[in-house]
Parts: sequence; structure tokens; C-alpha cells
Amino acid sequence: MKTPGEIDAIRAAGRVVAHVLAAARACAAPGVRLRELDEAARDVLAKAGATSPFLGYKPKFAKVPYPAVICTSVNDAALHGIPGRYRLKPGDLLSVDAGATLDGWVGDAAISFSVGSPGDAHDGDAELIATTEAALEAGIAAAVPGGRLGDISAAVGRVGGAGGYGISTELGGHGVGRSMHEDPHIANRGRAGRGMRLAPGLVIAIEPWFMAGGSDDIYLDDDGWTIRTADGSRAAHAEHTVAVTADGPLILTAG
Repeated sequence: MKTPGEIDAIRAAGRVVAHVLAAARACAAPGVRLRELDEAARDVLAKAGATSPFLGYKPKFAKVPYPAVICTSVNDAALHGIPGRYRLKPGDLLSVDAGATLDGWVGDAAISFSVGSPGDAHDGDAELIATTEAALEAGIAAAVPGGRLGDISAAVGRVGGAGGYGISTELGGHGVGRSMHEDPHIANRGRAGRGMRLAPGLVIAIEPWFMAGGSDDIYLDDDGWTIRTADGSRAAHAEHTVAVTADGPLILTAG
């Protein structure tokens, strides 16, 4: 649980995250290499006096520490794509996940969008992205004092399920604070009225990610990081860091 002053500190880190995502989106265009987005993100972090909680991160499943400051996941890559030499193409579905550590506090957020002009978008991508963003909004709306953690999971899963999308519960939302991943885990599907009671001071990242093919199955790429859809369908991801307050949910990663 965080104090009002600590929530303000996380919000300052969250503003840096919003600027990183904006810079990555502005850089993303056909012909641009993914590593160029990472370079743009590094510039934003450096100018803000912030660092990335992604760079060098090595959870138990990872073979090697994460080598970049953002994740760039393209098409069938749902999460944790490493920005490398791949050149973006018109119509690619790109998800960018970013974090920032500022004065010891962390913010975390993600966006998905189509590369190029609207006419380049792959069939179904606009609906997939819109549904993922709607699920994020529904999850945030459920983050109110007196509710339960399962209310957030149920709200996210209800939107994704209504769209017929695949929903994996292996990776989802999480607590945020001094580190990027704190308790509790927040699955993207669940039952309302279950789980810990939501109270003012709880800071969490709510992050729905859905798979267009309808299958819930995923696999880990040979790079040891990228999570891909098992059926090869496209995926979208949206995320905000949110504080539960007496006045309702407060988004800490808004621009």
C-alpha cells in the first residue's frame, strides 16, 4: 500500500513512461528498425533523469537479462518482443511496453497500434486494438475501494471474451511501486467478488492482452523472451499503472 506522497512519486515516473510511449509511436513508421524505437526511448529516459526497469531484468523464466528499455512486439508476438534489426512494414500491428524508474519509483504502461496509414491496417486489427483498450478501461473502472481483485479480472475478461479473443491468464497485471513487479498478480480473466479487497493506496498495473485467433495458447520464442500466439494470430496489449483512491481509480501513466 502506498501513501499519497508515494503515489505522487509513481505518477511522476508514469509521466516519463507516457513520454517514452509517445516517442516510440512517433518513431514507428514503415522502414524503421525496432532498435530505433529503443534508441528514441533511451533519449527520453536520459533527458528525464530516469532509468528503465526493463533493461537487465532477469526473472526466473529468462535465459538472459532483457537487453532493451522497451518491449516491441509485432503481429503474432504478444509480449516482451526485443527491439532489434527488424524493419517495420505497413500494416504491422505493434505493441510497445515501457517502464521508467524515477527517484526509486516505477511506472509501467503499454500501447498497441497499426504501422503506416489507416488503409494499411490488417483486417481485424482495429477491432482487436479497440477491444483491448476497452478492456483496460473496464478494468480501471473496477479498481475502486471496497471491490475485489477479481472484479478487475472479470471486467477485463468479459470484454475480451465478448470479442471472441484468446485470453491467457499466465501473464497479466501486477502491483507496482519500488519495483516493476510486485504483488498482487491480476489475471485477465476471473470471477467477480473474489480475491483481495481493494483499498486506497493500492497501486497496480492493469494490462489486458488479447489474441485474435481465439486460442488461449502461447509459446516462448527461441530468443528466451518473446511470447507468441500458438496459432500465429495477431495480438494486442494495453496497460496503465493505476492507483486505487478514495475518489476512485487514478491513472498514473497518463501524459
